[in-house]
Amino acid sequence: MILRTHLGECRWQETALHAYKQEGSSFQDVTRQILFESSAMAFQWRYFEVAPGGYSTLERHEHEHAVLVARGAGRVLLGHTVYPIQLYDLVQVSAWTWHQFQPTGAEPLGFFCIVNSQRDRPQLPNAADLETLRQSPEAATFIRI
Repeated sequence: MILRTHLGECRWQETALHAYKQEGSSFQDVTRQILFESSAMAFQWRYFEVAPGGYSTLERHEHEHAVLVARGAGRVLLGHTVYPIQLYDLVQVSAWTWHQFQPTGAEPLGFFCIVNSQRDRPQLPNAADLETLRQSPEAATFIRI
């Protein structure tokens, strides 16, 4: 049994605060906490927080995941479309869909993410991918790399 008491400010007892990703990825001001993982249930439950002015990596991958906004508001790029997101919105990121998260306003964008324990590594866009994505004016002004 696991009991992790919420400590306030979206932090949990006995839960390490990690850097978002390894070097080489393009992101700014993002943290990650692994709240729960189970081999029996084959998933990992994580909490990410993107500080004002920050952004997650623009990426895609074979695995699907679900995101639930738990703090603040922001925008998400899914494919070629940018959507506003706010508290308690649920975002399904389908396989091979380019995606990136950014907060709006002065509060961080915090979200829970459920993903398979065994998953593929994210793919970053190459020059041709970026050219295709930027054909959408909305995506072109949104993308941060």
